Amino acid sequence: MSYPKFIITGDGHLRMGMVNLHRDLLLPGDTCLGGGFYRFDYVRNRLILERSSFDYGPPQWGRLECLVVEEPYHGLGIVYIPDSRHEEPLELTSLLMIEYE
Repeated sequence: MSYPKFIITGDGHLRMGMVNLHRDLLLPGDTCLGGGFYRFDYVRNRLILERSSFDYGPPQWGRLECLVVEEPYHGLGIVYIPDSRHEEPLELTSLLMIEYE
């Protein structure tokens, strides 16, 4: 069974897909800075990244200066919602430089 999962690669790429395991999103030579699950908020025009990967842990946003996102997602707000209800959501589009390719 596939789930909507994402990872952040060592070079800052956001990679998303319907996969069974987060490692299925890695390409040869990639390193992973964490991951989680994704969904779209069509009402607010946002990409919601949430929770964490069982294999790689939560995304290590602090290790990034720039997040590289695929061009079709240009114009969406990008928000990360952590596992803990005690942590505030992160508005990634205002915290990180976003590059589209």
